[in-house]
Amino acid sequence: MKKSLGPNTLAQPAPVWAVGSYDEEGKPNAMIAAWGGICGSDPACLTVSVRPGRHTFAGIMKHRAFTVSVCPAPLAAEADYLGMVSGKKTDKFADTGLTPVKSDCVNAPYVDEFPLIIECELRETVDLGVHVMFVGEIRDVKCDEDKLVDGKHPDPEKILPLIFSPGTRAYHTVGQQVAKGFDAGRKYLKKD
Repeated sequence: MKKSLGPNTLAQPAPVWAVGSYDEEGKPNAMIAAWGGICGSDPACLTVSVRPGRHTFAGIMKHRAFTVSVCPAPLAAEADYLGMVSGKKTDKFADTGLTPVKSDCVNAPYVDEFPLIIECELRETVDLGVHVMFVGEIRDVKCDEDKLVDGKHPDPEKILPLIFSPGTRAYHTVGQQVAKGFDAGRKYLKKD
């Protein structure tokens, strides 16, 4: 029997994404966002939701761009720190030893040590109460070459992306591949 948990943010899993932007003075900053995902394929778009009071919010609004750096499991402590403090008060890159890199296609920095980067131009915003959802049109995806399958697709088993469990506030990572998409369900296709 399933137990009702009420209206809550308990979808599993949530990403652990470092959302990069330049602040209003042009200083690189990154914050962790767990509320996000792919939202469109043509044009390719993703969303991240940020509270208006966050330092990152003003930077994204000013520069109309942001990046998503997918956090790998070995850098969980660095990623966690990016979500614990405000870039208004400290230089998170200097504190963690992470390296900001200026995107070559949008006006935002990304985290060099994180293996998968998505560079976005702000397409629109949606007010959702305490959060504003940024819809970013993906301008480029960059991945460390040694983290690719067949030289063209990011491999989650090599990237080991952090995922977040909102209810327990715990980080996890992905496991082994269990099936091929658009293949495993073929046994249920009707024969014509």
